[in-house]
Amino acid sequence: MTQFPVGGTSGASRRPIQIGDRAARVLASELARHGGPKTGLVVGAAAGSAALAAVIDALLPDDRLTVVGTGPGTAAALREHVERQGRWVADRTRVIDSIDAAEPADVVIHAEALSGSAEDAREVLGGLAKLVADGGVLTVVVAATRLPSGAADEVERQAALYGVGSDLVLRNVPPVRIHRLRHTPAHHSAAEKLLPALRPSSVPLTRGMNIDSNGVAAAGIALGLAALAKAARPKSKLWLVPALAAAPVAAFFRDPQRDVPEDAKAIVAASDGKVLGVERMHDKRFGDMEFLRIAVFLSVLDVHVNRAPVAGKVVDYFVEDGGFAAAMKPEAEHNVAAYTLLDTAHGPVAVVQRTGLIARRIVQRAPIGSLLAKGERFGLIRFGSRTDVYVPADKADPEVAPGDRVVGGQTVIASWK
Repeated sequence: MTQFPVGGTSGASRRPIQIGDRAARVLASELARHGGPKTGLVVGAAAGSAALAAVIDALLPDDRLTVVGTGPGTAAALREHVERQGRWVADRTRVIDSIDAAEPADVVIHAEALSGSAEDAREVLGGLAKLVADGGVLTVVVAATRLPSGAADEVERQAALYGVGSDLVLRNVPPVRIHRLRHTPAHHSAAEKLLPALRPSSVPLTRGMNIDSNGVAAAGIALGLAALAKAARPKSKLWLVPALAAAPVAAFFRDPQRDVPEDAKAIVAASDGKVLGVERMHDKRFGDMEFLRIAVFLSVLDVHVNRAPVAGKVVDYFVEDGGFAAAMKPEAEHNVAAYTLLDTAHGPVAVVQRTGLIARRIVQRAPIGSLLAKGERFGLIRFGSRTDVYVPADKADPEVAPGDRVVGGQTVIASWK
């Protein structure tokens, strides 16, 4: 019987790293966003754990799940726990006694936090990688703080080579970082089965509205300046300036939930804003074909979060230097811009995030090799500016005109023929 370390302790004297409800949902998010049918494998599961509960909640009718426990003798408790979940869950879940009995799965989840030495982590990751189906994802968790043991370093090393993304979960004790690793390339068609990914660092305000982590940080800085001003000059009203600015600054980074059109032919807006131009053009950076480009201007009052206009695989990302002209002027063509290229079923698609007169900072969170669902958040431009969407001109028809208002992830700006 093959055994490799699956524990979440970093030494005999240290307590295991606990995975709470919030971290568990993120751990299972890759399984939850896959529309299926799919296979999942959970390694190191414990009966009644938050991680196992989140995985079970993510199951769809055509899914199949395999669960292996934390060690010898845990299978009986797991089987009993699965049976208590009802026939629907039991029919789709198989509990095995040993990792040797596991078959490759589309999503493999290590349900305990990795720790220990770099060698231990390498052994665990190597064993788990063999159980990931071609194009599948391995999800693991480590403590967010650096561990002297080196396990976190080893996971981050592999993430740099094969990673498709990571999430920091602060609402856990201790805070943890969850990595999604892919050891073989995924085909772009897999993106069409995905739902937009959960982003745990986006702070929920209401059921339909979040604040991006950048907004939380900016508001925190404003409140910190207010506190310093109050302490330095307690009789002055100067502290009110940054204090009152905190809420508007946070509002700039609002991140609303959006209903993405289910129509497979729909190409959605990459951002909120006003359509500046709809034109056919060539751009050698994306290929020799003619493209349909739809440019949208974002004012400082628009939502700044950017979304994927179509489902696809990120195959390239680069930034070109330039100026900071007003985004609605022709000179903005030469502004600093970030280019994200997607491989899709209809050919190459590009999303360009351009800076403007006020916007000087672009955030792009989709590494090369990652899959984006249509309407999925992938970045933002701080304080407005412009997004351009390029699609093959011979395969799409525009649905908007200059002057139209669009809503990111929701408004159909073009349709595939």
